[in-house]
Amino acid sequence: MMADNQAVALSPCTTPGTVCTLGIDLGTTSVKAALVVGTEQGQLVTQSCSRETQAQADSPAAGAQGMEQDVQIIIEALNECLVALPQEQLQRVSHIGISGQMHGVVFWKTNQGCKWTESGTGHTFQPEEVSHLITWQDGRCSSSFLSSLPQPQSHLSLATGFGCATIYWYLKNSLRESGFPIHLLPEVGDPGGIAGRMSHDWHGIPTGTEVGIALGDFQCSVYSCMTERTDAVLNISTSAQLTIPMPLGFQPPETPDSLSAVAYFPYFDGNYLAVAASLNGGNVLATFVDMLACWMAELGHDVLESSVYTQMINAALAQNDTRLSICPTIFGERHMPERLASVTRITASDLSLGHVTRALCQGIIQNLHSMMPFQHLKEAGVKRILGSGSALSKNEVLRQEVEKMFPFPVIYGKDVDAAVGAAIVMLHRK
Repeated sequence: MMADNQAVALSPCTTPGTVCTLGIDLGTTSVKAALVVGTEQGQLVTQSCSRETQAQADSPAAGAQGMEQDVQIIIEALNECLVALPQEQLQRVSHIGISGQMHGVVFWKTNQGCKWTESGTGHTFQPEEVSHLITWQDGRCSSSFLSSLPQPQSHLSLATGFGCATIYWYLKNSLRESGFPIHLLPEVGDPGGIAGRMSHDWHGIPTGTEVGIALGDFQCSVYSCMTERTDAVLNISTSAQLTIPMPLGFQPPETPDSLSAVAYFPYFDGNYLAVAASLNGGNVLATFVDMLACWMAELGHDVLESSVYTQMINAALAQNDTRLSICPTIFGERHMPERLASVTRITASDLSLGHVTRALCQGIIQNLHSMMPFQHLKEAGVKRILGSGSALSKNEVLRQEVEKMFPFPVIYGKDVDAAVGAAIVMLHRK
């Protein structure tokens, strides 16, 4: 597991009059914990820590379409993050905000949650009697299966990887004839509300610390950075999202439009975000890197994937444009689940590594643009784009293609961070 510890401010929680909150983000590929200080001058992140989880697990029941993660490994990574943060600051945490990857589901036995044990830093916990996490990337629910389900009473369409769809899949495939088990669903509370209190001290965090209701990682990421209603936020990590705030008072349609590329996500204070949420982002590039590395291994040359990635980006930077066209939707899209990836306009002169990598990055951005075009942003009054996400920050070619496709000022390096957003929500609503 790789660590990413960073001190981004010098104001400690010990300063008189300050308030410390802890934000936790349980992401698809990593977890992060961030301490945020609230002072009269505003909010400052004092320190944060992240760990890659590498929690991918086999899913025999779902076969190749399944996408599951080991919950034990995720919690181990979270505990490592807490150990890495300053104990004297954790002892002053008053509220905890929680965010994480949305849409998935994990099952646990009634009255079984976690096991608390003493450790060198107080108490720690491990989940007990829990299933794997079936993630938002899970593909076991086919289009025909989804069409057989009752229509949701929502403006958002049902898709594979959504927890409710997965529960229906288990009901069908375990041969149980019954309706949807409503009793399994949690009660819905207001964002920033309190879910409960810590039953034990945890890595120095006091017993009784209030824990907020879990929040979507996407909304928390936007909350951490969007300061103006004329901002658009572009995030490219494992997947990719482009979002703009809807006008105050906007209400989504009463029924979902399964063919629409734009969804309306509930936001804070009764507002909504218009979101183009693509399933194809950094995961497409990761798949390409893995393919190249596998080809090299088959040819008798083992190479590090990090080296492959560096070389292909350098090759693409030397190739400013290409006639090659790649539709990169190898993971489909929720509004077009059957759409496959394709390569067109192939010529003998456009088959270099630089051409293919440039076309692949171009295709990722073009796909987002097809979901939420530049003209749509312009009509909505957008004045700048806040760019974030690990795939975007590491890839100059992607950034170049963003600026070609969306000719707005693009601000990179913003603190677009779900863990920070979750902590700030609790600061504002405590």
